[in-house]
Amino acid sequence: MASDIRILPGIGGIIDAYDGVILDVWGVLHDGSKPFPGVLDALTKLRAAGKKTLVLSNAPRRAVPVSKRLAEIGVPREMYDHIHTSGEETWTHLKNRDDEFHRSLGRLAYLIAPPKDNDILQDLDVERVETVEEAEFILNTGPWGWDENTERYEEILQAARRRNLKMVCANPDLVVHLQGKEAICAGAIAQRYEKIGGTVRWHGKPYPTTYVTALKKLGVADKRRIIAIGDSLRTDIAGANGAGVDSLIVASGIHYEEFGCPPDTMPDAARLAKAAEKAGVHPVAAMRELRW
Repeated sequence: MASDIRILPGIGGIIDAYDGVILDVWGVLHDGSKPFPGVLDALTKLRAAGKKTLVLSNAPRRAVPVSKRLAEIGVPREMYDHIHTSGEETWTHLKNRDDEFHRSLGRLAYLIAPPKDNDILQDLDVERVETVEEAEFILNTGPWGWDENTERYEEILQAARRRNLKMVCANPDLVVHLQGKEAICAGAIAQRYEKIGGTVRWHGKPYPTTYVTALKKLGVADKRRIIAIGDSLRTDIAGANGAGVDSLIVASGIHYEEFGCPPDTMPDAARLAKAAEKAGVHPVAAMRELRW
């Protein structure tokens, strides 16, 4: 039951029950520019306790660039064991064409993507085209700028829908908080495309293929000994629930208003339980932010 969610001051109180930890990035480890207070201490103590850790991000970039960016922000690579991203998952499927959907796409892609995501095409037999009319499919990694909304893409989406183009979405997140300001993600654009009748293949949390890869990398055989920590009910918690692992919600992330969790306060247990029940998910515990 959602009402059974434990409110914790830190992960140290329950970590003895687990051997592996899956960690979300944005909203859990950092705010887009720096680690949250307590994060580096928590990661250090997780390693000291012998816990296996995997960073699992809906970043629409490949794993190595995301790891490098984490280090630039202040989370060194040696502080976690493994990393997997929705961008890596997308790249792998476009490389291998290992199912009917991806084999059907063709090789001419119209990109909805900022320049920093261009590495997703590296070593792929995919050619970027400049117009929807030339394209055989849409590759969506996110908006071209931080200050945009879905209306900016309406004409493009309508043109793609008229041609029945399929879309590959490399980041299922709808929004992100960038240094306290909300910005849309690729998921918001993909959601709009589905609403007008377009076909979308989603890669990343909460979709099952991402967790197959993540759990294999983590290397903890007993799922009961794994906990996933994230700030999104829709992606992090739903994904963990679907994969059969426990989950913990960080309440100061994208749901902080819904959870009644303003700065320097603990989450409101009743509001958190109501939100989780509405979303149809069940985190076993909640913290204000990632701390030991």
